[in-house]
Amino acid sequence: MKKFFAIPLENGVLCSHFGHCTQFALVETDENGVISERLVTPPPHEPGLLPAWLSSQGVTHVIAGGMGQHALSLFAQNNIRVFLGAVAKEARELVSDCLNEKLETGGNRCDH
Repeated sequence: MKKFFAIPLENGVLCSHFGHCTQFALVETDENGVISERLVTPPPHEPGLLPAWLSSQGVTHVIAGGMGQHALSLFAQNNIRVFLGAVAKEARELVSDCLNEKLETGGNRCDH
């Protein structure tokens, strides 16, 4: 089954505040692992914009450190699964951890 992950990045690792990241890693996977990975610059931050934008990119899963309740609700409306509270690692490592059911998650790391 294909999965298409979005991971918010800052300086090459997971950004703790989802809406303020400088890039997203978009990682497409199937049952054999990573098919493709690309970095994209998000549109300027506006409340509620990123969930719809990522949905339009084909994203099915998000790995994040933290995000607000409004964003979580919008992702749910777009049928995008969110893994919240992940630790700062590189995107490929986070996706690999998730696919191997080893992703460390916890509380919402968003401090806003």
